[in-house]
Amino acid sequence: MTSTTTTPGSATAAVALSGVTKVYGAGADAVVALDRVSLDVAPGEFVCLVGASGCGKSTLLNLVAGLDTVSGGGIRVAGDASPGLMFQEPALFPWLTVNANVELPLKLRGVPSAQRKARVAELLDTVHLGEFGKRRPHQLSGGMRQRVALARTLALDTPVLLMDEPFGALDAMTRDILHDELERLWTSRKAAGRPLTVLFVTHNVREAARLADRIVLLSSRPGRVIYETDVEIARPRRIDSAEVATIAAEVTDRLRAEVGRHGH
Repeated sequence: MTSTTTTPGSATAAVALSGVTKVYGAGADAVVALDRVSLDVAPGEFVCLVGASGCGKSTLLNLVAGLDTVSGGGIRVAGDASPGLMFQEPALFPWLTVNANVELPLKLRGVPSAQRKARVAELLDTVHLGEFGKRRPHQLSGGMRQRVALARTLALDTPVLLMDEPFGALDAMTRDILHDELERLWTSRKAAGRPLTVLFVTHNVREAARLADRIVLLSSRPGRVIYETDVEIARPRRIDSAEVATIAAEVTDRLRAEVGRHGH
């Protein structure tokens, strides 16, 4: 395990943040959410962002997704497609079937009907929901709904996936299963020569150590990058392994020091 630094704005990065600042409000009421954040994420890299509540992790993800605009600095995302974004809640349309929910982004892109149906079937098989295409969201468990949300996000066929605590509301066993599924999908894309770059926000340091190639710790507000570490553990991993626990403990110690410094 080694601490790392990056050169912001690298031309080869899949996601490049250079001096990104985000301020809400103005004058005496201004709140600085992010302060000069610079970070490069390499193509196919899995990076987890951790930090105390309110440190700007979700704000940063929204900026990368284009849902909000920066107050200063710049963001570059490689490729023509917008990043895929997956939230903690699956946000499925309850009146649509599983098939129709996953098909929607394909339809919006103008993909012909026959191709859409074939792609939906492929994606649902990928997340092990091939037999549930005619069900509606209320007929599925929480973990299954998150799998549908993941399939729908993958339907965008984007090389960059942004995930904002997607498994935070799930029980430990379901979360562990979805960790395995996500790692399998990410690994298979890399093996197929179509690397998927993931920027993953979590409050769970053990989850970060389980999934990430690199963990990035943000300071309490305003959010700044204060620590990075590579996770050099062979895959597949287990969340209860000693190696994962060791890295999680080191990051947790730094997080506690940061929270304590601000008196939270």
